[in-house]
Amino acid sequence: MSENCQGMLQCRPEDLRTALSIHTRKITDSCRDKDCIEDLRVYLTAGSQAVLDTAAGAKVRCAELLYTYIDVEPVAFDRNHYCIDATFYYRILADATVGTCRPAALYGLAVFSKRAVLCGEDSRARIFTSDTRIGCPDGLSLYSANRPTAVVEVLDPMVLSSRVREMPDRTCHDTTPLQIPDYISAAFDEPLVLTGDGRRLYVTLGQFSIIRLERDAQLVVPVLDYSIPTKQCCDSPGCSEDPCEMFSRIPFPAAQFSPKGCDTCEDCPVDS
Repeated sequence: MSENCQGMLQCRPEDLRTALSIHTRKITDSCRDKDCIEDLRVYLTAGSQAVLDTAAGAKVRCAELLYTYIDVEPVAFDRNHYCIDATFYYRILADATVGTCRPAALYGLAVFSKRAVLCGEDSRARIFTSDTRIGCPDGLSLYSANRPTAVVEVLDPMVLSSRVREMPDRTCHDTTPLQIPDYISAAFDEPLVLTGDGRRLYVTLGQFSIIRLERDAQLVVPVLDYSIPTKQCCDSPGCSEDPCEMFSRIPFPAAQFSPKGCDTCEDCPVDS
């Protein structure tokens, strides 16, 4: 323990106060991915769909990740491994060319699902906590069964390309319309067009993600001292601090002075 402490924290063995047992999450397995999502359909709002049907063309400007739904299920043939199904919901902003007028903004939703299989280790313990929850037995609520917790870290996707397609033959219509959760639909000010015979907008996205499984674990860690805050509390953002002194500690934003790529969209406007 002392050797690890000296290497990681640069502390001396005599500085150790005691060993402390803590409860935390242990990462059992993880992976990273670089997905190129080709020809992902954009489900436009009703007003945006009407504009697209009469537009000469359209191009996607940027994409924003709204939410990621994660589901974890054990693999039937290997009790140590779990399937992580992640569904990503993106808000898409595009520009449509209508005659010689200024491009009209189009808004819509794109959905992408992926699966990863990771080792979550075997645990037969069922975990209960004493937290009180509405609708649960008072003072005793089920925290989890014996499944690990899945965590997905993902960046806003990069727009690689986009195109507009005419609606294919009626025999190729979607037979099962996409089911959109209410909390996703609420992110748009108009209903989304999930079916219909109009034009369709497709986008190709590039996405970086990290997926990992975590389990609750009890660990023994070396303790140097209890952590006491050094910052004093104040009731306003700049109280008892010289503004110039505060400004002097802000690093110079050199990156913001560098030219950006033509296809870069840092501030994607939201629905109005």
